[in-house]
This record gives sequence, C-alpha cells and structure tokens, in this order.
Amino acid sequence: MTVYVAEQWTDDEADVLRRYFTNLDQPVFALVNLPEVVKGALFARYSRSPKSLRRLFLDEFLSDLDVSGDASIDATVGLSHAERLYHRIFFEYGDDSVAQLGGVHLACEQASNLLTKVLEWGRLMSYLEQSTRYIAYDTRIGGRYRYYRDPAVLNSVHGTRYVGDMDRLFDTYADLVPRMQDFVRAQFPKHPDDSDLVYRQAVKAKAFDALRGLLPAASISNVGIYGTGQAYEALLMRMRAHPLPEARYYADLMLGELRKVIPSFVERVDRQDRGVQWSEYLQATAEDTSDVVAALFPEGTIADPAPLVRLVDFDPDAEIKMIASMIYPHTHLPEEQIERTVASMGHDDRMAVVRAYVGDRRNRRHKPGRALEQPFYKFDVLVDYGAFRDLQRHRMLTIDWQSLSPYHGYTRPALVDAAGMADPFDEAMRRSAALHDVLAEDFPDQAPYAISLAYKIRFSMNINARAAMHMLELRTTPQGHPSYREVGQEMHRLIAEEAGHHAVAEMMRFVDHSPETDLERLQAERRAEGRRSASS
Repeated sequence: MTVYVAEQWTDDEADVLRRYFTNLDQPVFALVNLPEVVKGALFARYSRSPKSLRRLFLDEFLSDLDVSGDASIDATVGLSHAERLYHRIFFEYGDDSVAQLGGVHLACEQASNLLTKVLEWGRLMSYLEQSTRYIAYDTRIGGRYRYYRDPAVLNSVHGTRYVGDMDRLFDTYADLVPRMQDFVRAQFPKHPDDSDLVYRQAVKAKAFDALRGLLPAASISNVGIYGTGQAYEALLMRMRAHPLPEARYYADLMLGELRKVIPSFVERVDRQDRGVQWSEYLQATAEDTSDVVAALFPEGTIADPAPLVRLVDFDPDAEIKMIASMIYPHTHLPEEQIERTVASMGHDDRMAVVRAYVGDRRNRRHKPGRALEQPFYKFDVLVDYGAFRDLQRHRMLTIDWQSLSPYHGYTRPALVDAAGMADPFDEAMRRSAALHDVLAEDFPDQAPYAISLAYKIRFSMNINARAAMHMLELRTTPQGHPSYREVGQEMHRLIAEEAGHHAVAEMMRFVDHSPETDLERLQAERRAEGRRSASS
C-alpha cells in the first residue's frame, strides 16, 4: 500500500498538464509557465475545493487560457543548465539576498494536519490551505478515506487497528454530516430573498464547522505555498530536522521539485558542510532541550487549571511608548524627551494623538502605522486543535505549541448537543484517545495523528498590537468559526481590562463581540453572490 494516491490522466490531459506542472504523479509539484494571476487564482480556488490542483486547472481554468503556444514545453523535465550566474553569486560567494529574488508556487497535496503546521511555520511565505468548512471530508481518494497512513505504523502490530479506528472516525463523520445539514435546515429556514446557492453554502459551512472536531489530525489537506528560494531553503532545513517522519520524507519530495525550477537556491540544503550541519544542529538542540525539561518536569506533573486565554505578559508603559512613537517622526526631539512629555500628558491630549494617528478607519483593512508595534502581549491559550489551526496561520507573531494529545479534554459544540449527536461524538473522542495511547509508546511522534480536532492543545502566542489588530478583527467577524471567535474576543477583553490598554483596544474598532450567529457564513455568501452578479 503506497503512502500517496497518484491521479490518473487521459493522454490529452497529460499532454496539457506537463506544460505547466513539474510532475503528474507526485503530491508535491511546482507551477511554471503560467501567468502570476493564474497561479494566484488557482491557489485561491484551491482552498475551497475538494479537487487536486491539477484537476482544478483542467476543469475550471483551462478553457479560459490559450495554451496552444506552449505545446512544445515539457515542465516535467528539469533544468538542463546550471544557472551559472546565480550559482556563482549565491553558492560560491554566499550572497543570500539573491535567493530572495526568485519565487516558486508549490502545491503540497495529501499532507496531514500535523504536516501542514510544519509547512506553515515560516513568516516570509504565503499559504492557502484547504478548508474543513467548505468541503466534506467523507469523500475518498483512490477508494480510501482522506487520512495519512504512516508507513512505519502500518507495518507494525498497530497497523490494522490504526486503519480500522481511522475508518470508524471517518464513518462517524460521514454518517453525521448529512444529518447535521438536515438539522441546520430545520433550525434555520431559508430566507425568501436568499438564493438556493447562498443558503446551501451557509448550511454546509454550519454543519461542517460543528462536526470538524471528529476529524483526526491525520486528515490530509492540500496547501498552496508561494515563497522565495531563501524561504524554501530555511523551511527544508527545518523539515529535515523534524521528529515527524512524514515531514522529513516530504522535505525530500519538495526538494526534488524545487530543483527543477530553482536548483541553485536550494543547492545547500543537503550539502554535508552546509544544510545538513544546520539540520543536525536544530535536531540536537531540540532533543537536548527535551531531555533537560523531562528531568526538571517529571512525567505526571499536574497542570494548573487554565482558562481559555490567559494574558501572561505585557508592558505596563506600552501606551506611553506607542504614543511617543506616533509623535516621533513629526518632531526633531529625542525619543526619551518625547516619552517624558507623553507621560506628563492628560488623557485627552494622549487620545488626540492616538485618534489623529489612527484616523477614520472605514473597514478593518485600513491599518495604522508601525507605532502600534510597540505594545506586545503574550497569551497562553488552551483551545481545540481546529481553532489552533486557524490562529497559527497568522505569521507576524511568535508562537510555540505543545504536543497534541487527549490530556486536556475536548470541546463538543453546542450544535452537536442540540442535534442529539452527543453520544456518537463522544464515542469518536474515546476511540481517538484510545488509539493515541496505543501508539504513544512505540510511535510517540506519530501518535498525535490519532487525535481528533476537537481535542484541546496549549499554545503560547506573543504578538504586537498591530498584528493583534489584524488577527482579532479578522477572527471575530460573524462568519468566523465560534471557537476562534471566542479566543479573539477574550484576547481583546484582556488587552482592555487586564493590561489596561484602553487606547489600544479602542483602535481595534472592528473586533466583533456579538454572540454566535445563526448561520455564520450567510452574510459572507450573500456578499459573494452580490459580487458575482455585479461582475457578470
């Protein structure tokens, strides 16, 4: 049994695909010879489609493109020459800045939800990940449910149980999804002004959101990545040092495809005296730190009770420093003198500066300047893994997370209770935890594959006020998932009330504290239909 399922193409389809994709049968491939807007549009559509990128290209994009002039191109054949100039400057002279000038669109398919978090670690790359709220995960690929099958686990005494328990989790999901959609339709009848499409999409999103917690972390996803050669080099070196075997194997697949389009930029990755040494350094420091921590914090240490979000660190003088930074470019005075003056100001004078600097923000995309990067907040969060996946993708922050396990319990959505599905939901959680515990002794790094997304994970997030404005305003919109909406609302409250940074909280005027809505995606789907109508 192979790890990845290869798609099948007709001869005519293969003839077209090999002009634009660096292979036709692997889960990782680069996009070439296409306009940048087409590659971007493909990735945008990718996140909400159950199709692979190559199939999506054939079904929805090919008819709009003139591909006749590319008939002689074969992108599946790697570069035959050495890119001499880049090689000499980048590799021989070590000018890393050159590697920032070449970018690649890379499709990464059939990646587990553990691997997607590894792929999306870097700050200087762009990602689009397949969403659990727009597609049903009851569809199969090559006759198999959509979860990663680790070769070592499958070849062990646990292999049969792993496949059996995973299939049962997906069976439960597949059984409950149509029933949940029926329940949602009964609870939230269609408004006469809404089209069938708008209502259907909103109902599906509500049902998928309620039940996504059943899906295990082994569930596979598609991720579209755009990054520079330098960013890919750093990503691959981290992946080659990662304890998860899937990450190390996938790094080799990515390296092979990147060498077809930017060979010089990734030449150092597997050089013994360069990238290999760096990866070994990362691996050694991680292992040594783990050993020291294990000695200092023995297994079985009981964790203190924890709220959903705790504000663990902030600068009490941050607002003074922020206002001083707002003033700084408009004077000739030294910063220390400006800070003293701001500290002596009354509330009204300080807020006059803040309100002038922020201006009339008509929507959340109007962002104030970098003075907001002065205040910082460190949060300790305990939330279900599904919500963590969405919050982790914000890259302008410092985030660390603990291993995914069943030990913090899980979140069962209220809609599951209302629909009378608590029993099968809880049974799936028990199955997930039991499989994790069976795997943990022999396969500690692969055991989290068994954990359903409803289980909680603890993570630490250090974020400045400017990045927090973006994240909290985005993640509290009514169309957002209830789990991460609650996290965003609580972070905003803590900034205002516990840190006492009322000016900062006031600037985040588009943070939405309204309670959970009936059909979260309904307004967004209405707006999307309006845009479609206007453009037709």
